[in-house]
Amino acid sequence: MEDRGRRRRGHFRLSDYVILAMLAAMGIASKAVIVPLAQAITGPLFIPGGVVAGGFFMMFLVLGTALTGRLGAALLVSFIQALLVTITGSFGSHGAASLFTYVLPGLAVEAWFFLSKHRGCCPLCSFIAGMIANMVGTFAVNLAIFRLPFVPLMLSIAVSALSGGLGGLVASSVARKLEKLEIL
Repeated sequence: MEDRGRRRRGHFRLSDYVILAMLAAMGIASKAVIVPLAQAITGPLFIPGGVVAGGFFMMFLVLGTALTGRLGAALLVSFIQALLVTITGSFGSHGAASLFTYVLPGLAVEAWFFLSKHRGCCPLCSFIAGMIANMVGTFAVNLAIFRLPFVPLMLSIAVSALSGGLGGLVASSVARKLEKLEIL
């Protein structure tokens, strides 16, 4: 545990950059499977599938900070994802708006971790980080693309809070299991 505390200080190491790039790529690659599943579940409820699927994707932002223990990790993951979908035009791309819709949740996670002085170290801070990220992501996509009326937007944000929080809990669990296995 003392080693993890020391890792929080200073600059990112090369291994941190590799981990963050892999997390960003896994988040983008999983969209092709997760979004259609979420849309099939939420379609009859008139909730955009991305609101539910977003909880899974925001997990990667929280996991980046939890694994590296550094501020800036979530922002780097979100920025890499934004570049990947913008350049490749891959699944989940909203064109140039992707820079806004992907990076804003990363900034929100960074703000939460900065203010709370946590770094994805416990289930509660990870839950809140995932919740905030998905709520901000849902709002950003609504501003850039959907323009939902107030009531559906509030319903979407409420659902995104739950799915984002659950994604944060999964990130916390994965980080703790990797730490116990001494993989990273």
